[in-house]
Amino acid sequence: MSTKQGLPAPATSGRDVRGIIAQRDLVVDLIRTACVVLVVVVHITMVGVAVGPEGVAVTSPLQEASWYVGATWVGQVMPLFFVVGGFASITGWRSTVARGGGARDFLATRLVRLYRPAVPLFVFLALGLGVATLLGTPGDLLAEIAFGIGSPLWFLAAYGITQCCVPVMVRLHERAPWWTLAVLLGLAVAVDGLRFATGVAEVGLLNLGPVWLFAQQLGFLWADGWFARRSRVGLAVVAVAGYVALVPLTSVGLWAPDLLQDLNPPMLPLALLAIAQACLVQLVHAPLTRLMRTRAAQGAVFVLGRDGMTIYLWHLPLYIALTGIALLVGVPFPDPGSGTWWATRPIALVVVLAAALGVARALRWFDRPLARLAPGADRPAWPVLVVAALCTIGPAFVVMQFHLSLAAALLGVVAIPVGVWLLGRTVPAVGVQRI
Repeated sequence: MSTKQGLPAPATSGRDVRGIIAQRDLVVDLIRTACVVLVVVVHITMVGVAVGPEGVAVTSPLQEASWYVGATWVGQVMPLFFVVGGFASITGWRSTVARGGGARDFLATRLVRLYRPAVPLFVFLALGLGVATLLGTPGDLLAEIAFGIGSPLWFLAAYGITQCCVPVMVRLHERAPWWTLAVLLGLAVAVDGLRFATGVAEVGLLNLGPVWLFAQQLGFLWADGWFARRSRVGLAVVAVAGYVALVPLTSVGLWAPDLLQDLNPPMLPLALLAIAQACLVQLVHAPLTRLMRTRAAQGAVFVLGRDGMTIYLWHLPLYIALTGIALLVGVPFPDPGSGTWWATRPIALVVVLAAALGVARALRWFDRPLARLAPGADRPAWPVLVVAALCTIGPAFVVMQFHLSLAAALLGVVAIPVGVWLLGRTVPAVGVQRI
């Protein structure tokens, strides 16, 4: 989900920035940025802190609202995240191939871009959980806080898996795009069916592939201009059909009408939602393009989008940390879910985004991409790349499956830097002798 690909670096000259803007579909950057901000909004409205005679309690005002379930049909943007990611991935893959690179170069570059920014986060989480444990924080409260802080990390695992599949999935897309989509959708149905038949929730982990790869393939179609060539009426019909299909699907008692519950592990409704969202994006593409011609929109997307990955990774830890500081200094807390509490959410959003941008500035060193390959060099051999992928994806997968803990954080502190280091190694290309 790295937002850096399509946006100019801070040192880029004004003329270069204008050239980049003229060549890009900035709607992609706008949507990616908007999705990140919406995720932050969801989380700061889902976590409420109440202070009473019995101490501090954590509640979920958003989930207690009467309109919450309906809102998830709009606010569940993760399928769109993967659609946009598919657009960026196939564009990045074709750029790699055009400059003479291959699958190993693409995977190493993408995984480092995704996981190196996570290194300081896991260090921070390990230190925080370790100190809290030593200070005797009640286990139940610490587990609840850790669960909330670690909940967004599932994305690192899921997106890392889809990135590893990009070279193969692009090849399938170019040879048989519709068969590929059909097979992925069929696999998603089969996995959900097996999960319901066995009653084993862990079976759903198999859908980390089909559901998110299905959304990614839609992004491939978007990059190829397929959605742009469709009529507005056709796109509207498909989008409406996608949402209409969700009504009976989520009413039979197998899939939850709360589309956030269908997220981990991912389930079939998210694939249908991805179709509807991709069509809706194309329907509003023209006005969004006009919006992105304004300096205000470009500036907002540049500021927030450039550090989108850091904002995503750090917003919940920062929100919890800032809340803790506020408790220590005696800031009065309104009752979660009250009118006053909802009125303070925009303030909380601005504070969290500002703090995340500050962290991004401080940690800019970790957000640098891999250097381009020198002539005659290549990325490490496939066995090394596989080990590196396991080291980087593994800790996030552990958090996704078993929730955040001190042990999981320490695993990330050790494994992710090792994986990033391995990905950055180079070897002579095939047929090139080392001098």
